[in-house]
Amino acid sequence: MNTMTGLRLLPWSDPEGRPCYLASDSDDSPLNRRADQIEALQLSMGTELLGHARALLGDHKADARELRFLADRLCEALRDALRVAESRGRRLPVHDEDGDRVTDRAGPTGE
Repeated sequence: MNTMTGLRLLPWSDPEGRPCYLASDSDDSPLNRRADQIEALQLSMGTELLGHARALLGDHKADARELRFLADRLCEALRDALRVAESRGRRLPVHDEDGDRVTDRAGPTGE
């Protein structure tokens, strides 16, 4: 969790596509556990999609429609993976140049 704001970037967006955040006192809260499960599922699906992509790209009979569909799914998987990386990165402890842990972190936008 972001130590300054206490906000966790969740692996889903609101209906308008804006990021969702969770404020929780516990990393073991039901919503935190659910977010962890969804992140794991998103990463697993991305890995599986990558295998399908390799197979489809190796098929010289694949048509443009199939390749566009694949590109759309790969973009979705990459977006999900980047969101997971951003969320997890924000929850890593920050250290100063001397290796001391710093608790003053930037806000939800990372600024």
